[in-house]
Amino acid sequence: MRIRRNTPTTRGISRRSRLIAVTTGLVAAAAVAIPNASAADTATFSTAQLKSAGSSVLKADVPGTAWAVDSNTNRLVVTVDNTVSQAEIAKIKEQAGSNAGALTIKHTPGQFKKLITGGDAIYGGGYRCSLGFNVHSGSTYYFLTAGHCGEVASTWYSNSGQSSTLGTNVSYSFPTNDFALVRYTNTSVAHPSTVGSQTISSAATPSVGTTVYRRGSTTGTHSGRVTALNATVNYGSGDIVYGMIQTTVCAEGGDSGGPLYSGTVAYGLTSGGSGDCTSGGTTFFQPVTEALSYYGVSVG
Repeated sequence: MRIRRNTPTTRGISRRSRLIAVTTGLVAAAAVAIPNASAADTATFSTAQLKSAGSSVLKADVPGTAWAVDSNTNRLVVTVDNTVSQAEIAKIKEQAGSNAGALTIKHTPGQFKKLITGGDAIYGGGYRCSLGFNVHSGSTYYFLTAGHCGEVASTWYSNSGQSSTLGTNVSYSFPTNDFALVRYTNTSVAHPSTVGSQTISSAATPSVGTTVYRRGSTTGTHSGRVTALNATVNYGSGDIVYGMIQTTVCAEGGDSGGPLYSGTVAYGLTSGGSGDCTSGGTTFFQPVTEALSYYGVSVG
């Protein structure tokens, strides 16, 4: 699983291009379950066993995997992209040991990668990401984007020629988390609390099954469904993020950092995923409530 970061502008693709795909290139698609008929299908697993199973998947360290507990089936659902081999799946199960029965393996098309008004293009360090949400602390204004975008650039611009400045990074958090805060330094730039024409007035955590929308500078606006909360994603090369919102919303490279929302409520920032908006895939989002709390800023 690799993060699709921002889309390179004119510079060569660096080692971080994997990350940029998350915001820009995450593609959401419904995962396909692999039937597994066994006595374990009817077994009951404790919270401790499910937690241990999750730790085992993390220890197996297979890029292209994501996992979260499904409370409806009482299983740890491990989603694998098309780079994960049967041998690696066997490795995950072996690592889980006696808790292997708690695992449900699902496949999703494409490859997990990192992807950068909400959803508008922002440029920095030779990359393109997407603006997440405009936020503020008192009368000081900022915007949120993906942490893997903040990792590759310290100053952000509104044009690909990087001549019209938006602002500079306050800080970023990636991996583990995937959010960054940028302070507006250009006083001539408006910063409404909107995603496109949709006003954003609050932030919350969605429920599994909620219909959500994502906007990004590469693919525009797309909708999908929340399939899991508190998912862990292994993008490879040590880039592991925790507490993600897992969805069936599509995304592509350059969409990284863009907003996940529904109506007036902000939910998340595009992190990464697999596929594209033609074939579909699975996309992960950094919960925006965590970023707001971390930086002490507010939407609206």
